Amino acid sequence: MGSVDTPVRVLLVDDDPLVLTGLRIMLSGAPGLAVVGEAADGEQVVAAVAEHRPHVVLMDVRMPGMDGIAATRALRTGGADDPQVIVLTTFDADDTVARALRAGAAGYLLKHTEPERIVEAVHRAASGEPVLSPAVARALMDRVAADTGPGTGTRGGGAGPGDADPGGPAGAGAAGPGSGGGRDAERRRAARERLALLTVREREVADAVAAGLSNTEIARALHMSLGTVKAHISSALTKLDLAGRVPLALLAHDARDPELP
Repeated sequence: MGSVDTPVRVLLVDDDPLVLTGLRIMLSGAPGLAVVGEAADGEQVVAAVAEHRPHVVLMDVRMPGMDGIAATRALRTGGADDPQVIVLTTFDADDTVARALRAGAAGYLLKHTEPERIVEAVHRAASGEPVLSPAVARALMDRVAADTGPGTGTRGGGAGPGDADPGGPAGAGAAGPGSGGGRDAERRRAARERLALLTVREREVADAVAAGLSNTEIARALHMSLGTVKAHISSALTKLDLAGRVPLALLAHDARDPELP
């Protein structure tokens, strides 16, 4: 997906006409991408997706009416034809971004992200690789980890990305960071126990995913081929019964020593 013959089809969703215009101009000139439609709020998104059949939706978070989180949840039904959603935000680590990931978004971008990074993120999302920007990955992981346990994101019935209450604050009803170090220590112990199922190299790759690195960046950092990185991620997801890279990143984050930078 994303070749000259079959470009990645992109739908833009934002209530700011200037933002829509800027994104359209930028992405229309990028190789392998085609802007196929636009929507001004979340209530228009489902119909726009049905009409234009995009591969990737660039979704603003805060819009009047239906916001980007609710719209993302409406699109991510678990079907094979569901588009990948990248949320756009002006916040480095806002709870709305964490909720958007749990709603099923493939990742997020800050609105001031460099154009080439946005283009790269769209291609990555279209190929099924979630976009976790290193610039804000750690703060976001801290936020999500405070609201979820190490069992989230499993294929077999654990709370998944779309299970958060869309109407309440993130993690409502769950103990937060202020509940004491005992809960954090238990989560860390449970995460490390699960990660013990992985080989040393699989664990290194999982840690790199948690740091927000792309497959190409992981291959470069760990001196392995791109195919080997993908094989390690696939193996780790199978061994841990996880549904994707986001829960893998959260699990690796939970296992980290809190004293490490």
